[in-house]
Amino acid sequence: MDIKAVQTSYARWAPIYDKTFGAVTNAGRRRAVGYINDRVGKVLEVGVGTGLSLPHYKPDLHVTGIDFSDEMLGKAREKVAEGQLDQVKELRQMDARALDFPDNHFDMIAAMHVLSVVPDPERVMAEIARVCKPGGKVVITNHFVRTQGVMAFIERVSAPFANTLGWHSDFALETVLQEDGLSLETQKPLPPLGMMTFLVLKKSQST
Repeated sequence: MDIKAVQTSYARWAPIYDKTFGAVTNAGRRRAVGYINDRVGKVLEVGVGTGLSLPHYKPDLHVTGIDFSDEMLGKAREKVAEGQLDQVKELRQMDARALDFPDNHFDMIAAMHVLSVVPDPERVMAEIARVCKPGGKVVITNHFVRTQGVMAFIERVSAPFANTLGWHSDFALETVLQEDGLSLETQKPLPPLGMMTFLVLKKSQST
């Protein structure tokens, strides 16, 4: 999937995202934000989209959101203004493959339903690991390809249409688990029907 395809796809999705794909991914979003709300510090949300998660972060967090799509960010900024969401300190247009933040900057990083829609997800994970503080947590919710059953067949058949669909239906879990500095702490299925997965990774203290 190339960056222009992502840009075009999400410009198309932005007006209807909240009531379509946003509704399907609500359980994962709530789970991820709930985990983060049990902690303190600076949060980066990679792929903040239309900002569906932003009203749910607790007030004493320091939240920064980034997204490549200006159309999506426009919707997110409206939510921040309308909800007076003071915990959201900044929303920036940015390519997740080259994050404009210093090393070891954030206590927690959320990547909710975004890793299978970006080009070069391995580079995105490397950047996430770089800007996460040692001992910090990376919270991921995403769909990962199944290895058997009817859904596995559908995902394989859909894979060539990634640019049109706007996401990789055949996205492998191993893609997000290959960073040496990040270790897997939690892996749980999410509704509906376990189609999504909740992950927590921890950055090594020595990194």
